[in-house]
Amino acid sequence: MSTKKEIKPAARVSSNKQDVWSLVNEAAAAAAQGGQSVTNLGQGFFGYNPPKFVLDAAKEVLDRVECNQYSPTRGRPRLLKALSEAYSPFFGRTLDPNTEIVVTTGANEGTLAAFMGFIEEGDEVIVMEPFFDQYIHNIQMAGGKVVYVPLHPPKDGASKTCSSKEWTLDIEEFKSKITPKTKMMIINTPHNPIGKIFTKEELKAITDLAVEHNILIVSDEVYDRLFYTEFTRVATISPEVENLTITVGSGGKTFNATGWRVGWLIGKPHLIKPASVGHTQLCYSSVSPLQEATAIGLEKAESENYWEHSVKTMKHKMDLFNEIWDELGIPYTVPDGGYFVLANFSKLKLPEDYPFPPSVQNRARDFKLCWWFIKELGVAAIPPTEFYTEENAHMAEDYLRFAVCKEDSMLEEAKEKLRKLKPLLEN
Repeated sequence: MSTKKEIKPAARVSSNKQDVWSLVNEAAAAAAQGGQSVTNLGQGFFGYNPPKFVLDAAKEVLDRVECNQYSPTRGRPRLLKALSEAYSPFFGRTLDPNTEIVVTTGANEGTLAAFMGFIEEGDEVIVMEPFFDQYIHNIQMAGGKVVYVPLHPPKDGASKTCSSKEWTLDIEEFKSKITPKTKMMIINTPHNPIGKIFTKEELKAITDLAVEHNILIVSDEVYDRLFYTEFTRVATISPEVENLTITVGSGGKTFNATGWRVGWLIGKPHLIKPASVGHTQLCYSSVSPLQEATAIGLEKAESENYWEHSVKTMKHKMDLFNEIWDELGIPYTVPDGGYFVLANFSKLKLPEDYPFPPSVQNRARDFKLCWWFIKELGVAAIPPTEFYTEENAHMAEDYLRFAVCKEDSMLEEAKEKLRKLKPLLEN
């Protein structure tokens, strides 16, 4: 009698641990079924449309036959040219659109393509905590091993509002993680979820190690148009660093269109060619009409005064929302870039007998905070320990991450709900 072999999913997708996105959505759905409205400041999708000149471009190109067919695998010529013209001034030289840029299906697929282009089984990749969770899965899918090093939170972050600059990297600790197997490191600036922009001095200390040990750098700069202080692009530190750096960009973050899934990689030809092959093998080419619309957006952004308006608008939203923390006396991290804010709730005591579900009961405190905020206040946030290893989760277990890329009315609605915290904080 033959026994059929059991079919099992691959280990990379078979974890029984519920991911943060489905957990938050589950809690929000349960609250909604109970008749409660939930203000979602969790995921970082925009609560408003792209600018009109970009939307108009998308509508116009849909009528063009060639924009509804396959694009060249490296990207549509118009977008490659627009990216070269937009980014060349930052790099201090003319970027070759044919050899130094590849368009990807969002920044996430771009990072995966970079890993697929260079990472082999057993190669090590240094990642700073907190991290964008997709880095981990993407590195592991490419056969790499993730090596973690934390950004240390402000020592008094539980008692006073601090700058994102006060989240610091111990460069000696980082250096200790480098081994002969280290192939790559990831730098995220402006940083998600902290909002930290690494200073030129910090970047030089990190990249000096990359040059010394010949380590590739993936620089995730998807929030590169949303900065409120001086912003240094990693590849501009020195010619030696540029030779090692793949810069990741995002049309979705740039033009409030996260669902468009248009991203790009920029780097020297010897870096872009392998990443381009990885991209081609992953998805062949990216969405044609939205590439063309993104190109038109880049071409018109300056004349539409979009860059200045974008920064001014997001800074306004950040300041508008953070008024609630000042009002309640809740410490938070003031971001230097991006659209996330971390607030510290160490002084908020949750009921000991609160009926948390099993999916939350054994997770870090911020998961309990997140669930309680949804159920009791009707405000959804993200628990940042999802972006940490268990070893270092204690660094962020009192924080929650809020996304302010929403309509002002939604931010005001969230603030009104959060005012319910006041009597609980006074006890």
